[in-house]
Amino acid sequence: MTGDKGSMGDRAGAECDLADKIEGLLAPEEAAGSTLQAVLEVVLNAFDCQVGTIHTLAPGAGVLELRAHTGVPEPLLERVRLIPMGKGMAGLAAERREPVSVCNLQTDQSGAAKAGARATGMEGCISVPMLDGDTLRGVLGIAKATAHDFTEAETRLLMQAGSLIAGKL
Repeated sequence: MTGDKGSMGDRAGAECDLADKIEGLLAPEEAAGSTLQAVLEVVLNAFDCQVGTIHTLAPGAGVLELRAHTGVPEPLLERVRLIPMGKGMAGLAAERREPVSVCNLQTDQSGAAKAGARATGMEGCISVPMLDGDTLRGVLGIAKATAHDFTEAETRLLMQAGSLIAGKL
């Protein structure tokens, strides 16, 4: 990770470790709320992030529904419970079916993040679509308290995690 030299150790080992942990949690059945929460914790730990969300997309709904979260301030929870496609980072990642990231949420002027997102106090953040093949199942978002540009390897690893989750939704 940029600025976090060695925080994920050997890339190949980190990818295998994260995938193994996620698959172990998801193996028994479909991803229920408590399972998604456990998976989110594993992802946050792997990326040294303090805030994260998993939103799922009901077929034909056009709205992402919050299924798991960590570190989201209570006043923001109601605002992120349902996210329309194309709105905010999660909505944009879902609509575009590609990662959306911001190096510093507190100073970002790109318009990708909604103003309310600054209330998390986080800086480096990324949202990735959770794809099961070509089918969008939801969005996985993580954030850390320091400015951070997610690398291609980190983004790829997060997309892999999202894909594993999507396969159980």
